[in-house]
Amino acid sequence: MPRRSLLRALGAGAAGATLAGCGVPAAFVEPGDRAGHDSSATDHTLHFANWPLYIDTDDDNESKRPTLEAFSKRTGISVTYTEEINDNDEFFGKISPALMNHQQTGRDLIVISDWMAARFVRLGWVQEMDRAKQPNVAKYLDPQLRTPAFDEGRRHSVPWQSGITGIAYNRKKLGREIRSTGDLWADDLRGRVTLLSGLDESFALLMQGNGVDITRWTADDFHEICEQTEKRVRSKHIRRFTGNDYIKDLATGDVLACQAYSGDVIQLQADNPDIEFVVPEEGAELWAESLMIPNLARHKRNAERLIDHYYDPEVAAELAAWVNYVCPVLAARDVLASSKDEETAALAEDPLIFPDDAMRERLAIARDITSDERMDFAKKWNGIVGL
Repeated sequence: MPRRSLLRALGAGAAGATLAGCGVPAAFVEPGDRAGHDSSATDHTLHFANWPLYIDTDDDNESKRPTLEAFSKRTGISVTYTEEINDNDEFFGKISPALMNHQQTGRDLIVISDWMAARFVRLGWVQEMDRAKQPNVAKYLDPQLRTPAFDEGRRHSVPWQSGITGIAYNRKKLGREIRSTGDLWADDLRGRVTLLSGLDESFALLMQGNGVDITRWTADDFHEICEQTEKRVRSKHIRRFTGNDYIKDLATGDVLACQAYSGDVIQLQADNPDIEFVVPEEGAELWAESLMIPNLARHKRNAERLIDHYYDPEVAAELAAWVNYVCPVLAARDVLASSKDEETAALAEDPLIFPDDAMRERLAIARDITSDERMDFAKKWNGIVGL
């Protein structure tokens, strides 16, 4: 089954980090200047920008997207869907000139990772949504995803899909279990471990391995993991730092254990049942990639309706069955469980799509890196990683 994650490029682009990290005052948009004329009532269209391979497609015709077509049929709203987001920083660079200059982006709805969404919220580049017009979101949004530090009450963002950053390993080849982040540093894994290269993707799990509460981590916590990681690079315990190419390393056996995303591992397990995903005893990071409505969007109401469409449990279940990430609509589990197709029904019991209570107790959403911290932290981390 294809994955949006296979094309996902991770990293910290210098241009995006500089502008958003510094929080350039001239770029900030006041609340009263964010809304444009909404043509939704007379213009039944919508421009939706997303990542590649991140929506369901028809088995016989990949150009057809059943859940999107169902929305158009029900509402009469025609959706222009573009798969133009391949990297958070790259997309930031593409639309930031318009947003900082109080111009339309040409997009009514975008999907970006929450650490990047935090920048958009700080800069005032996205509009607050009207939850009174989104009853499904209000009712069905996973409680664990409702209160990220960067967007109180999720007023400006709604998760498209969620996921977990944990540890993947080949149990058969390793010959033992991995239960904690500390297990990565055992002697038998020297040179057979990889970590994610992107600062925003990597730091939380490493901090959790030190027993840190990532909802309120400090600069000292960050510098401690940097020192530890530097030592492991020098001792050649860490083989290398990766983007999503860790998937190939793990599949070929070049790497026995690595920092990984839950959605990727579901695909790997389909080909190799010896691959396991672990939420360490100390915890793992729960994250989301979220829908947002940029400033001056011409079809805000249409965008709000589309978001609410995807929070209908039936629709959410159809999407979850295709992308296999953590579903932000818990009620979709019952929909999948009732499927007559055994393979589809089995997804309802997969903890990497619907984490059970025991796993949820070990999941946390990390506080984002602030604008004051980002430049220095990125410089230090990138120096270790070699970016």
